Amino acid sequence: MPADICEKIVKRIDALGNNPRPVHSKKLKGRKEEYRLRIADYRVLYSIDDKKKVVLISHVKHRREIYR
Repeated sequence: MPADICEKIVKRIDALGNNPRPVHSKKLKGRKEEYRLRIADYRVLYSIDDKKKVVLISHVKHRREIYR
């Protein structure tokens, strides 16, 4: 993963602490409370536990590999 993309991903993940459902995120169909962030050709999949106030990052992968 290129360093500049890595920096963008880290910043966007950090921002989830303040707003776990940003405008540019998408709830995934067929998956309970799982969301996706798109950053260039990479995807971040994560879930939100509102009761515990936790965002759990499950995957950070290239878009070709993320849904396999």
